[in-house]
Amino acid sequence: MTNISRRDFVSVTTGAIVAAGAVSAQEEPRKIGAFDQVEIGRTGIKTTRLCFGTGVKSFNRTSMQIKMGRDKFVKLLREAYELGVRCFDTADLYGSHQIVAEALSPFKRESYVLFSKIWWLPNGIPEPERSPATVLVPRFLEELKTDYIDVVQVHCVNKESWLTEQQSYRDDLAGLKKKGMIRAHGCSVHGFPALQACVGSEWVDAVHIRINPFGTSMNGSVVDNLALAKQMKAQGQGLIGMKILGEGAFANDKAKMDQSLKFALKEAEVDILNIGFMDLEQIKEIVERVANV
Repeated sequence: MTNISRRDFVSVTTGAIVAAGAVSAQEEPRKIGAFDQVEIGRTGIKTTRLCFGTGVKSFNRTSMQIKMGRDKFVKLLREAYELGVRCFDTADLYGSHQIVAEALSPFKRESYVLFSKIWWLPNGIPEPERSPATVLVPRFLEELKTDYIDVVQVHCVNKESWLTEQQSYRDDLAGLKKKGMIRAHGCSVHGFPALQACVGSEWVDAVHIRINPFGTSMNGSVVDNLALAKQMKAQGQGLIGMKILGEGAFANDKAKMDQSLKFALKEAEVDILNIGFMDLEQIKEIVERVANV
């Protein structure tokens, strides 16, 4: 029998335990939480994985959430923050700036992240003119009661040529970023050709991408959308997932909800889940389901 000193025994035993622990750690599946702090691409902006979308069925600065009444909407947003949500998605189209500002007024500005978007299409907001970003963003700041907005995007781009067509907005937003009025810029995509144009664009810091495994409220095949998402992810562009529940189409189908959350997080690897909520129980359910992914 081979003789072994006490020192050697302790060394070998300790090494075996560490090795076993390493194997066990590798086998342990990585847990995902709705309130995990994640970085949006390579923007340096970190916030919770779960984002409260304030544009449920929105148009012309109103939405289902606004229609529930200002006090109720403010209460729900505040409850979301107190639960752990630190990311809030707004847009000029939604009409939610001032309500979000009121809801978050008790909390330190640096504790949460804000998204907003510029509407450029002919209809959708009351004003017939479309002002430059240098006019719009200062108004957004005033309405949101903040000195900066974390991410401002060109809303609802749908054509491959959007980068050229929206050059003035892109130039203005780049200038506002240098001034510190916004921290990042990008777009909200509502057409597969527009998504294709985002790939490789150094200007697109963060993009709202429609993503679910069923192709509901999407454009282009699921496979093709997923391929582009992976390319953008690899390039360091921030991915903000939307239409994850098919714009509410399967919000009451538990199996599809679970499939969609898993697809967005594990397959598309989106940074942020942007979901619109109508009550606190919906938020709690999503939090629980994300934890089970």
